[in-house]
Amino acid sequence: MSFSPKSKVWVYQSDREFTAAEVQAIEMKLQDFTAQWKAHGHQLDAKAEVVYNFFIVFTVDEAAANVTGCSIDASVRLVKEIELEFNVDLFNRFNMAYVADNKIVALSKEDFETLISIKKIGPQTIVFNNLVQNLEEFETKWEVPFEKSWHSSVFAHLL
Repeated sequence: MSFSPKSKVWVYQSDREFTAAEVQAIEMKLQDFTAQWKAHGHQLDAKAEVVYNFFIVFTVDEAAANVTGCSIDASVRLVKEIELEFNVDLFNRFNMAYVADNKIVALSKEDFETLISIKKIGPQTIVFNNLVQNLEEFETKWEVPFEKSWHSSVFAHLL
């Protein structure tokens, strides 16, 4: 299935890395969900996947049917179920993620600030912008150097 660059995207970041078994179980739940995900009775052209064992990403191409509040609520309920079942935090927008030594590190906003202030995170450090809104942004602005992300303006006082 091909998705338009304007397809809506939602990114949920885990506070810890999922194990291989967890990824497999979560992806089965996501596939089952997207296969029956509807908006006002219309099947949504959607996919959902675990990316880098840390992120759950939903994509919906609204060419066939538009996402509605009720359909978004259904996806949020699924994410909350995953949180409970796997004992992870997927809704804390103050959790940050960056790449260090080719590995993803997830940590609290406070720890992230500390690493910036001691120069462990710098302008070229890859960070994840989980605020992307569509597939084009996801593909071009999700994984970006710190200096090109929203993080740089929020944490500029620490550089």
